[in-house]
Order: sequence, then C-alpha cells, then structure tokens
Amino acid sequence: QVQLVESGGGLVQPGGSLRLSCAASGITFSRYAMGWYRQVPGKQRELVAVATSGGSTNYADSVKGRFTISRDNAKNTVYLQMNSLKPEDTAVYYCNAHRVTFDFWGQGTQVTVSS
Repeated sequence: QVQLVESGGGLVQPGGSLRLSCAASGITFSRYAMGWYRQVPGKQRELVAVATSGGSTNYADSVKGRFTISRDNAKNTVYLQMNSLKPEDTAVYYCNAHRVTFDFWGQGTQVTVSS
C-alpha cells in the first residue's frame, strides 16, 4: 500500500518561511520523481517543483529563487523549503510520486500566507 504523508503546512506571514515534508512508503522511493503541486479552489492543480530520480530539479517560474525542493532517499522523504512567501502562495500543497504510468498523491497540506 502506497502512502505519501505531507506535513509542515500552516499559517505564516508574508515574507516568512515554511518547510513541507512528504514521507513515502510502499514504493521504491529512489526510482520515483518526487514533486510538489498546489491547488486553490476553482483552479487547476499546478506543478510547483519536481526532483527527478536522477537528482535534477525543476521549478515553476513563480517560485524560482524562493522555493527549494530536496530529497533524502535514505529517509524516503522529499522536502519543499519555501522562503519569502507571498499571499499568492496560499494553497493546498500536494506531494506526488511519479514513475512511468504510476502516479501517487498525498492528502495535501494547507499553506496560508496572510498578515
């Protein structure tokens, strides 16, 4: 049984930081591309950042220079360090594991950026 469990969301003021974590089980973690997506009500889920199995990373333009994705294959965990947060970063953030035709999702964690 595959499980992706996110943690670390919450309420933060503009300019603040949060670190999201996603612990995976039930998959060979090192073989999967791990990504973070986010979604706000009424909009499509969008890619925030991805860390491939080969170690490369890619970011949405809106978060480049502010967010950093990293993975620890020994702990089966992927992280998203979010700095200089803006109100428009408010969303539910989802962890994703992708390999070939397989896609697994976490339950999501709410991030709210507000003063």
